[in-house]
Amino acid sequence: MPLTEPPSHRQPGSPAPTAIPGPAGLPLLGSLLDLRRDSLATFLDAQRAHGDVVRLQAGPPGLRSVFYAVFSPEGVQQILASQATTFRKDHPLYEEVRQSFGNGLLTSQDADYLRQRRLVQPLFTKRRVDGYAPAVTTEAATTVDRWRTAEDGTVDLVPEMNRLALRTVARILFGLDAEEAVAAIHRCAPVINAYVVQRAYVPVKIPRSWPTPANRTARAATDELNALCDRIVATRRAASGPADGAAPAQGDDLLALLAAAGNEQDGSLDAKEVREQVLIFLLAGHETTATSLAFTLHLLARHPEEQAAVREEIDRVLGERTPTAADLDRLPYLTQALKESMRLYPAAPVVSRRAVADTEIGGHRIPAGADVVVAPWVTHRNPALWEDPERFDPRRFAPEREAGRHRYAWFPFGGGPRACIGQHFSMLESVLALAMLLRAYELTAVDEQVPVAAGITLQATGPARVRLHPRTTAGAGAGE
Repeated sequence: MPLTEPPSHRQPGSPAPTAIPGPAGLPLLGSLLDLRRDSLATFLDAQRAHGDVVRLQAGPPGLRSVFYAVFSPEGVQQILASQATTFRKDHPLYEEVRQSFGNGLLTSQDADYLRQRRLVQPLFTKRRVDGYAPAVTTEAATTVDRWRTAEDGTVDLVPEMNRLALRTVARILFGLDAEEAVAAIHRCAPVINAYVVQRAYVPVKIPRSWPTPANRTARAATDELNALCDRIVATRRAASGPADGAAPAQGDDLLALLAAAGNEQDGSLDAKEVREQVLIFLLAGHETTATSLAFTLHLLARHPEEQAAVREEIDRVLGERTPTAADLDRLPYLTQALKESMRLYPAAPVVSRRAVADTEIGGHRIPAGADVVVAPWVTHRNPALWEDPERFDPRRFAPEREAGRHRYAWFPFGGGPRACIGQHFSMLESVLALAMLLRAYELTAVDEQVPVAAGITLQATGPARVRLHPRTTAGAGAGE
């Protein structure tokens, strides 16, 4: 395949695209083993050695896959925003996600996506999101209380924040207690996550219908989550409608909107589609926020001077009262610490697309049909954009410093027309929950480093334990 772009795709007088550099890898397998062992480190090394547009190849000859990684803010903006129609969610990863989790808002495209987004958009207006604050603080207060009985005064932030975020999203989006969902999702989601990622990047896929151990394990986990979603829908409708379930659920949560959509003339949602939306929102609606919460708390536990600065702001602004949505703008340093955590540990560390037309990015031709990734994990660590990029420094996100930075130097929520619909919700939930937890406890790190890997979202592969020191000053009664 030639690496020079047809003249019709270039501006007159612009230089011809150049060959795209990249690691050679092993003679027989290319970069396959490196990508499987640690894809995030492989992408970082590729950027540092070869620049902001890199060609990678993986797999044996004859079955080798080739894809391109783009790391510059300008290139990311092209892919996610200015030329978003050229880069679609036809990547193998999204196809595997579709097959495991259904064609919900995360994976749908074209008319399906526009219809789904229009249906759920009312849940995420600023006014509606601000109204979710009491649900957030209720669940955060429950966590504060439960931590008082933590064994040895120590908790692992990863499962704790997953529990908090899942209970919050279930309360807000489905109007129910999430205790049953917590256990099922913690048991099943990691199994499906690993299965999806493994299948997305192998050159030859064994059909899902074959009764291999991996297929059977993943199918059992998928069936359990589907059954959970069906019970959520049935429980919600039984609580809101007549005994025979003939009428849609009443209310203004997600299930009520989805049920009402069944009466629209421009395309109703059947039971399978409702289940798929519920499953995607349960998973995507809590995993990303949980990641941000866990790593923000862990970073503050490792940096006591920053934790003290954040807590001083919390005590000064809130005193002993429960925070509200209006406090989001009154806690700027806490918000900066959250954003800095999301820079170092973006919940979606790698984002995949497929080019549907030849495109020039950074002086290089990306051919039609090519798989392309952008990686917040790498762009957020580029020393040309971030001084001493591995250092935790919330001051990077002071307003004057943010104003001078490229829009896509920091993009934990993606960007363009497929930007995360729940980003304001995630920020509100994170800031309010962090304020309540940090007001009630001082944290010291037990684990200095937390190993991570790229799955569908960023996955902690080891514990993130902290020791809790209850405070006797303002905040001990945060849940009152």
